[in-house]
Amino acid sequence: MSLSSASMTDLVQQAFAETRGRLTPQAPLGPRTWFRVGGAAEWLYQPADAEDLASVMQRLSPELPVTALGACSNVIIRDGGLDGIVVRLARGFSDITVEEDGLVVGSACLDATVAEYAAQAGLAGLEFLAGIPGSIGGAVRMNAGAYGSDIATVLDWADIITRDGSLMRLDAGALKFGYRRSGLPEGALVIRARLRGTPDKQADISARIADIRAARELSQPVRARTGGSTFRNPDPDLSPRKAWELIDAAGCRGLRRGDAQVSEKHCNFLINLGQASAADLEGLGDEVRQRVAQQSGVQLHWEIKRIGKAEGPSA
Repeated sequence: MSLSSASMTDLVQQAFAETRGRLTPQAPLGPRTWFRVGGAAEWLYQPADAEDLASVMQRLSPELPVTALGACSNVIIRDGGLDGIVVRLARGFSDITVEEDGLVVGSACLDATVAEYAAQAGLAGLEFLAGIPGSIGGAVRMNAGAYGSDIATVLDWADIITRDGSLMRLDAGALKFGYRRSGLPEGALVIRARLRGTPDKQADISARIADIRAARELSQPVRARTGGSTFRNPDPDLSPRKAWELIDAAGCRGLRRGDAQVSEKHCNFLINLGQASAADLEGLGDEVRQRVAQQSGVQLHWEIKRIGKAEGPSA
């Protein structure tokens, strides 16, 4: 059942009456995303801290849709924007505590920042995070991975706030990690996580991080308006080739739709050359999927999340 604008406003005002965070109506989201595309959030909520977030979620009507956004590195927000409440975790969720054999990190911390902290603390095993754009909250939700490791390999537990405002701690087993996915409860928001590390020489860890960054710079369009890997690699049982190899074989390297382009440098990356819309990027991605399916019979699955409404009343 859709809510009227007046009803929505009433429910929002009730839920946020005592918040210490920031609530902004019709907040543009495009400038916050790595692709620099997308419409506005009906309401953008930036909670002050976990207590503030839990309190609001407890009072928030279940009729109001809630969407969590992190660094917006691997997301296409459609041109019509997002209905309901968009929660963006920032300063109150960026603490890092160094422990003897790991780090406790807030969900808003950038993956690369966590890798650097681990290096400074002489903790190995988290170097792969230097090669992943985004924040820890999103990394836990999608079991982000690169360069031979992933979150499932290093995570001890994650603290979450559920849709009804309850605080829970889930260990790695409860999160039921799979390839680029987790079993987080529907509507839950990750607020912090504990990541394991093993003692090693700081210089050796820093050297491995430097190698990852150099490899990424060499092979990926890191200075472009992009969103990271567009499609998941297919199951090896279905195809021995990685997503980029299938895309290349289907003749899609450099393919364009308006200002949206398949990267010439790494063809599992889409880039915004300047004036692309979200529809251009998503449409180009779907065209790539069609061409790959026709050429190889393999169905590629999106790794980038596409959310929100297409522009126009008929969407």
